[in-house]
Amino acid sequence: MKVLYFAWLRTRTGVGEETVSPPADVRTVADLIEWLKRRGPGHAEAFADLAVVRVAVNQDYAAFSERVSPDDEVAFFPPVTGG
Repeated sequence: MKVLYFAWLRTRTGVGEETVSPPADVRTVADLIEWLKRRGPGHAEAFADLAVVRVAVNQDYAAFSERVSPDDEVAFFPPVTGG
């Protein structure tokens, strides 16, 4: 699974993207976030307040309840405003 981090999420995790192999019990974006938070303090800090985190799965906006699979691309980013 390819995971992308944008803006301050990139700064806090220390990486812009990474390829991960979560365990089989990671079935949703929420599960993935919980698993990622255990990867280190930067990841835990990035996902400390999910009210300010948005997600896309395979380049489509998604909810935290969205199912994920090993071949997916999951991107995390702050809320986007129009202009």
